[in-house]
Amino acid sequence: MSPVHRQPFLHLPLLFLFVGRIVAYIQIPPDYKYNDLKQPPKITSQPVSHTAFSLDDINLNCEASGNPKPKFRWVKDGRQFGEDLQDSGTLTANRTEELSFYQGTYRCHAKNDLGTAVSNLVHLITESVPTLAKEKGQKKLQFEEGASTMLACNPPKSSITPKIHWMDKHWRHILLSERVTTALDGNLYFANLLLTDSRDDYTCNAHYINASIILPKEPIAFTVMQSNSVVENRGPQMKQPAGGHISYLILKGQTLTLECIPDGLPTPSVHWERKDGPLSPTRAKLLNFNRWLQIENVSEADDGEYACTARNSQGSVTHYYTVTVEAAPYWTKKPEDRLYAPGETIRLDCQAEGVPTPNITWRINGDPYTDLPQRRRVSSGTLILNDAQYNDTAVYQCEATNKHGHILINTHVYVVELPPQILTVDEWVYKKMAGTTAELECRTFGSPRPKVDWKNSDSSLALSNPKMSQMINGNLKISNVSEEESGVYNCSVRDSKLTIRAELRVFNLTKIVAPPQDLQVIRGMDALIQCKYSWDKRLKSPAIQWKKDGHKISASANHDKYSQDDVEGSLKVTDVQMDDSGVYSCEISTEWHSVNANSSITVQDKPDAPASVVMLEKKQRSVTLSWTAGNENNSPVSEFVIEMMEDENAAEGTWKEYERVSQDVKHLEIHLQPYCKYSFRVRAVNAIGTSDGSLPSEPYSTPAAEPDVNPKNVTSVSTDPNSMIITWKKLERRQFNGPGFKYKVSWRKASGMGPHWKESFVSGPPFVVNDTGTFVPFEIKVEAVNDIGEGPEPVAKLGHSGEDTPLDAPSVVMVELASNKSGTIRVRWSPVSRESVRGHLLGYKIHLRRKHPRSHVHRWLEKRSLLSKSREHDRDDNRRVVKVYGNKVEEVVSGLHFYTNYTLTVAAFNSKGEGPHSEPHHFSTPEGAPGPPSHLTFDSPSETEITLNWEAPHKPNGVLTNYLLRYHEIVDENSNVKPEESIIYLPVVTEYRVGRLNPQSRYRFYLRAQNSAGAGEFIKKEGETMLDGEPPSILYILTGVKTVNLSWVPGDRQRNVAFSFRYQRNMSGSEWEESEQVNSSTAFFQLQGLQPETSYHLQIQSGNTTHEWTFQTIKPVMGEVASGFATQAWFIGLISAVVLLLLVLLILCFIKRSKGGKYSVKEKEECQAEPGARTMKDDAFGEYRSLESDNEDKRSIIQPSICESKHSSNDSLADYGDSVDIQFNEDGSFIGQYSGRRDPQSRGGHESSGATSPMNPNMPPPSMSFPNSVTGILGPN
Repeated sequence: MSPVHRQPFLHLPLLFLFVGRIVAYIQIPPDYKYNDLKQPPKITSQPVSHTAFSLDDINLNCEASGNPKPKFRWVKDGRQFGEDLQDSGTLTANRTEELSFYQGTYRCHAKNDLGTAVSNLVHLITESVPTLAKEKGQKKLQFEEGASTMLACNPPKSSITPKIHWMDKHWRHILLSERVTTALDGNLYFANLLLTDSRDDYTCNAHYINASIILPKEPIAFTVMQSNSVVENRGPQMKQPAGGHISYLILKGQTLTLECIPDGLPTPSVHWERKDGPLSPTRAKLLNFNRWLQIENVSEADDGEYACTARNSQGSVTHYYTVTVEAAPYWTKKPEDRLYAPGETIRLDCQAEGVPTPNITWRINGDPYTDLPQRRRVSSGTLILNDAQYNDTAVYQCEATNKHGHILINTHVYVVELPPQILTVDEWVYKKMAGTTAELECRTFGSPRPKVDWKNSDSSLALSNPKMSQMINGNLKISNVSEEESGVYNCSVRDSKLTIRAELRVFNLTKIVAPPQDLQVIRGMDALIQCKYSWDKRLKSPAIQWKKDGHKISASANHDKYSQDDVEGSLKVTDVQMDDSGVYSCEISTEWHSVNANSSITVQDKPDAPASVVMLEKKQRSVTLSWTAGNENNSPVSEFVIEMMEDENAAEGTWKEYERVSQDVKHLEIHLQPYCKYSFRVRAVNAIGTSDGSLPSEPYSTPAAEPDVNPKNVTSVSTDPNSMIITWKKLERRQFNGPGFKYKVSWRKASGMGPHWKESFVSGPPFVVNDTGTFVPFEIKVEAVNDIGEGPEPVAKLGHSGEDTPLDAPSVVMVELASNKSGTIRVRWSPVSRESVRGHLLGYKIHLRRKHPRSHVHRWLEKRSLLSKSREHDRDDNRRVVKVYGNKVEEVVSGLHFYTNYTLTVAAFNSKGEGPHSEPHHFSTPEGAPGPPSHLTFDSPSETEITLNWEAPHKPNGVLTNYLLRYHEIVDENSNVKPEESIIYLPVVTEYRVGRLNPQSRYRFYLRAQNSAGAGEFIKKEGETMLDGEPPSILYILTGVKTVNLSWVPGDRQRNVAFSFRYQRNMSGSEWEESEQVNSSTAFFQLQGLQPETSYHLQIQSGNTTHEWTFQTIKPVMGEVASGFATQAWFIGLISAVVLLLLVLLILCFIKRSKGGKYSVKEKEECQAEPGARTMKDDAFGEYRSLESDNEDKRSIIQPSICESKHSSNDSLADYGDSVDIQFNEDGSFIGQYSGRRDPQSRGGHESSGATSPMNPNMPPPSMSFPNSVTGILGPN
């Protein structure tokens, strides 16, 4: 930044290089302070050449400026004229002199101490005012009609060309036209005469503008006589100029006027042309009814050949001009007025052009420059002065001359001495961004030019730093500035005491660290442009300006379209539309630096609908569709979709897709059906979506024709044994091809009836033929017919009348086992005869019925499993049908139950149904490996023991012989130690206790059953022993008015342990009270009957350890109770009704549980019907279920047998006696759980969440809502 505002012109010396020499001049800056400075004379008003008609016209202006004020003198014809003039140099006439005395060439000289300036050379012409000579009276002229003539003007001669006006005696202009025109010579020309041209007042008026006089000539009179014969036409003749060719010289810058004045009958027209090129339509003008060609400000380009042609019906005549353009001298380079310092080189460039080439000469103070000193020379019009001296101060004149004139220019050379001054403001602070170039200004002025030195704050020369350089104008230039260059610098003028200080502060560049990226956005979505930046924090936060296509975006948080986040440097464009596409730029500007980056948003959308959908080449069965694509909306079209609407869909306006074609296809031949009306439209598809449909084409109706196709899928679908139903696929309406469409149905027996066909015409399927017999073969065919004709001859199909069920059963059925260890058999049978099928044989059905297991144990277990399912499911499981399609007479049947008795029959079947079954065949399947044991659960009676409980496999698949138990410790997968595995063979039991376990380890158990066929699958489970429990040591206490809720988290893997709470009021003399026994797994207990707003001690004793807490009950809010809804009668009544209802429900529940479950007589009979069902031991094939385990049973996979309900009916809540710990909240909700004994045979399922299970040792704290305020979560005191 410059410390001062720069003027629009140069403040410091300008430097030029010329032939190895430095050329310099001085221009004094406006802020340089100096006293009154002399100024050379300068002509401000130049004299002008003119013609003087009187002494009053003698006035040659000459004014000049300068300091001191210049004096004036005139030179006439090369000699001093008159005396010197002081204040003004304007020359006027002396009344004592004659007018002719002043005729000549003049030049004005203006002089002061610094030189003499010279004016242009001017010519003064003197002459008397033009007058008319006395003219003799003219006779009245006579002309024949149709002849041509010219009326001459001949005005008085003068150096000033007059302007000619032809007027009548009333001073009205003669009406001019193509027929009557004036020429450059002032004469009036008639191309042909009319009778109406007769008059006696044709007057020529010559207007001399400079003389301010108009001279009217004598009027001219003539009469046009009517011809006695027919007026003959004649071809054109050129009246002005005469002859066929003229050469014309004109100077550059003047106005060229060429003329052609023809005569002839009829009146000729005139046409101009340039022979060596075209006429300029802007510079060439046609005037005076095309008789004049005028070109203003002529240039060298107008030099050439021109022609004018006059033409009428009788012929033509042409005149040629050769125009030569020359030029008086004109400047191409002028020397300029300058100030110079002593010793400098002065160069005055003076160049001029002209035709012919002008001669350039130099003058000094108006005198010819002849004797040049050694240090001065002239080269190609340029004057060079070396080692300028004070006496070189003068006014130099450069003059250019050729035959057409001369020009002169004055140039002031002022060699001056001025004392040095520093013009730059002192103590200026420069702020620059790192990496840029800093220029510390030390602007000086003086003559001779001052020399300056730059120093650092430590007085060392700044130029010792390679990054710093001093410019010719004295400024210090520092390239690629950084923090190291920050500091104070001093600029001093040599040999003086002038000095200034400048400070440089360097800031880090503002950078765009993550420029915005080009985005492609679907129309209607939002676009987010990111422009992340960094800046020097010493500067103010930068301003962010977003632009779109170079225009500023006005973005704000409340703006509907644009929202800008200056912190993140982002611009959000909401709901982008197509006009949002463009180049977006972010400009980050600090007070000293700005950066910008560009990105673009390309908004994409589905294409615009195609246009101009027309049908070409309309034929009977085809048409060519043509269309033009719409705007692609920045996503190229991939294909076009041609949609068609037929007359059958016209009412509902349904368009169907006809075909898709690639984007380069714009014409498509479409095949049509006869007797249809069609309309078409086109859609375009790109990556964004499908365009709207185009405007539909005009409808096109095709002529009718006979059907092209017959219906397909002609077949018989008969269901009645004595009839045949013929059906087919109906043709679409578009396939009717004409009016009166119907189907011709033909049929005949396939044999025995001869070639005679029976026919019938129907409107559609089905068609029924009666009295056909059972499953008789027929030839059938269906043909399409309309009023125009029949369709192609159809091919006859074979059909049959209705079927009936088969008559015979397969006679021989054999069954063999595929393997002794699989549930697969191979079944073979003898086929039935074709006649007995009475239809199409579809195949055979193998019926399998599972009778019962092969042993009592198996049947009992199976019955127990089946009773948990519905009876319908039982029947489906016992019966199975295998369909064998076709003519196969054997089949492999798999998936049979092992160790089971089966009965098998085979029957043939057709579409009507199946025939009689074969004789039953009985067989039995062998034993197979058993399935996995059911419901493996754990219990932990001690810290080193786990009791395993399980049920027998659902599928024993034979007689179980034993169980195999494997278990081992679970170790870390990354451990290299292999766990030792224990293997135990067990008899057929359902319980086993594993001892000597590590309480700190977790175990994995594997159990499987075995029979004579082999070993079954393992059931796998993980578990660990339960640890000895202990009372809680951390309580969560929530106090009420008369109660306190105590909750805790049961210990991990701990068994239940009984304990009690001891509590005492915190006052002297109070006694300890003790609660009833609490189970540690309940996780919650409520102390009741406490005193309001009282502090208590609370203890839990466990062996020798005592845990203590304190709490305080809260104060009742009496006002709320008095005015609350709890005292309202309706609320008391509602609560009483709810309590009564709950009491009734509890009584019913206890009655139901004490009486046990009910089961129907039929179910009881089924249980009694099973032989040996009552003799089986509970511990072998079932398990005792108490009422407490009902919920667990509901979660188990297999429900207990109905037969077991008799055993469980004797068990009730009363069996637990005092060992049942049930607690309720004040609102009556249950908060306790059973903590008493469990029947040794009553075991929870493997999914039970009971606290005593070694599988689920962790119990989460109960979810509670606390009605009052929480006093704290306390540990022991």
